[in-house]
Amino acid sequence: STLSSSSAASDVYKRQLYSIVDGFFIAQYVDSMALSAANIVYPAVSILLAVGIMFGTGGSAVVAAKIGQGKQEEANRNFSALTLTTLIIGILGAVLGNLFCRQICSLLGATPVLMDYGTAYLRTILSFAPVCLLQALFQSFFVTAGRPGLGLSLTVSAGITNMLLDYLFVVPLHLGVSGAALATGLGQCIPAVAGILYFTFARKGLRFTRPEFSKGLLSTSCFNGSSEMVSNLSAAVVTYLFNMLMLKFEGEIGVAAITAILYGQFLFVALYLGYSIGVAPVFSFNYGSRNKQRLIRLYRISIRFVVVSSVIIALAAAFGSPVISAVFMQKGTYGFELTRHGGYLFSIAYLFCGTNIVASGIFTALSDGKTSALISFLRTFVFIVLSALLLPLVLGTNGVWLSIPVAEFLTLFISVPKLSRYFKDPKVATETQTSPN
Repeated sequence: STLSSSSAASDVYKRQLYSIVDGFFIAQYVDSMALSAANIVYPAVSILLAVGIMFGTGGSAVVAAKIGQGKQEEANRNFSALTLTTLIIGILGAVLGNLFCRQICSLLGATPVLMDYGTAYLRTILSFAPVCLLQALFQSFFVTAGRPGLGLSLTVSAGITNMLLDYLFVVPLHLGVSGAALATGLGQCIPAVAGILYFTFARKGLRFTRPEFSKGLLSTSCFNGSSEMVSNLSAAVVTYLFNMLMLKFEGEIGVAAITAILYGQFLFVALYLGYSIGVAPVFSFNYGSRNKQRLIRLYRISIRFVVVSSVIIALAAAFGSPVISAVFMQKGTYGFELTRHGGYLFSIAYLFCGTNIVASGIFTALSDGKTSALISFLRTFVFIVLSALLLPLVLGTNGVWLSIPVAEFLTLFISVPKLSRYFKDPKVATETQTSPN
């Protein structure tokens, strides 16, 4: 479960990092309208990635189970069938996406000002749909094949390639938003092509062979990976909602402003995302060994870390708001002032989000997937949507900026009692045998 969640998270973070790199070069060397357009079409890209993550996380669980049962050849045939299915979906996505690109952009809210930028970016991104899906699929199956290090190195290589090509295509070659999208697509080719080569020529273990669709293979894979897919779909819906609200209150420049703030959010919360993934195996180990004392000690260390770092990050985000604004907006413009003001209000979220993120990760490590999913779904979708729909009615643009801080604050009323109850409940103490240190 932890490996599956970590792999899915890796794909999401990687895609978001690609977007930030693209956004930096687009904002600096094209203009703010191009940045708005790139974010307007992001939900379509997120939905595409969700399919690859679903088959990767869900399918890897099915294949790994077959390997554990000693059915290596059947596992190979099922893996090959999943890869073929993913490739076909990617090709369909590329073809249909390019045929109906303008309609998709219009559906996502692109205004006439943003349409040309949006279609140029989306057409190029969707042309790489097959490799986008395959690299997401292989990210999970490298873990199943016992080669997580190879998957990591390919991910790093793809990211570095994306950054270098972003500079090359956007700055000296002046390819604009199409160049940024092209850099992303070519970066994704590295893990996709490397995965094809690895699994084609592997002599033992997981490898390509004649595809075989075992009974229930696709349905079981989809069901297993549905939670990871829903997380990506939620992100697409939330992004779409924020884009529509900012278009309503501030126009196209408002979309660019919220894009810059959300980019900053990703960079600031990366600390907690990384900590959650890193500490999860330690919680899992001590949970499995029924070591109550060490679990409580680790919990207290984690809470102290989150509380102290939350204050530091919130202050850094507030005082650093002008710096973040300057990265994506030209100083002295309305867009710069709008982003800076939004950054001040948004920084409140960092006081609360660390606790919620780490709480969700802890419950995943403790094999309490329901509580983990509840916390994650409330903070990333339910409370955000409710806040975004209600607060702007009273506060206008300020209500949009405060939607995520309010959502994080509301989630505390779920995550904190859940944590306290688990680590203080006498039943837990009696059910767990404390091992010697």
